[in-house]
Amino acid sequence: MVARIDGRNFTHLTKETHKFEAPFDPKFRDCMAMAVEHLMNCGFRIIYGYTQSDEISLLLHKDEESFGRKLRKLNSIFAGEASAKLSLSLGSIAAFDCLISQLPTLNLVVDYFRWRQEDAHRNALNAHCYWTLRKDGATAETATEKLDRLSVGDKNELLYQQAGINFNNLPNWQKRGVGLYWESYQKKATNPSTGEDVFAVRRRIKVDMELPMKNDYSEFVRDLVLQAHPDLASVESRNSAI
Repeated sequence: MVARIDGRNFTHLTKETHKFEAPFDPKFRDCMAMAVEHLMNCGFRIIYGYTQSDEISLLLHKDEESFGRKLRKLNSIFAGEASAKLSLSLGSIAAFDCLISQLPTLNLVVDYFRWRQEDAHRNALNAHCYWTLRKDGATAETATEKLDRLSVGDKNELLYQQAGINFNNLPNWQKRGVGLYWESYQKKATNPSTGEDVFAVRRRIKVDMELPMKNDYSEFVRDLVLQAHPDLASVESRNSAI
C-alpha cells in the first residue's frame, strides 16, 4: 500500500500566510521532511517516505496490519497526523487529504515512485519558469499561457536567457524530491557486566536530498523494497526467468 498525502490550499499557505520564497524554500522543504519523519515514527511500518512540493508518499510494509488495513481508517489517520505535524511546525493551520493505493506487484510500486519523481522534475522546471516570468512583470495568467506553448527545451532556454539559470545545476532536491528511509548504524555503548566498550546496531531515518534519477532511482526504490521483503527476491528471480 502507498499513502498519497496532498496539501489542501497550500498556495495560500505558502505564498500569503508565510510568504515563503518562490518557487522553492528550504524552510518549507524541511517542514515537509519533518512531517514525513513524524509519519514514519507514529506507529506504522513504513519502508520509504517521499516528498516533493506539497505532497507526501508513504510506502507501507506489505505485512502492515494496523486497523485491519481498513482504507478509510488509514486515510483519516495519515491525513490527520500530517496536518497536525505541519501545523505545529509552521505555527499555523495546514491541512492534508490522503488516498491509499493498493499496488499488488513490486514493479507497480517502483513505477509509482518513478512517476512521482518525474512529476517533481516537471514541476520544478515549470515553477522556475513561471516565477522567472512573474518576476519580469508577467501576470499569473500571461505566464501560465506562455508556458503552455513551450517545449521542455524552450523552457530550459527561457530560464537560461532570462534568469541565467542552468536547470541542470539547480539543487537536486528541487528537481527530484526528498526521500526518507531507515538506515542501520553502530552506537557505542558499555557492557554493564564487563565495563567493556561495545557497539549496538540501531536504526535511524536518513533524509536524502541527493536521490538518484530515472533508472537509477527505479533500482534504488526496488532495493529498498527487497531489503524489507527478502522473500520477494525469489519472486523477482522467477519473473526475470520467465
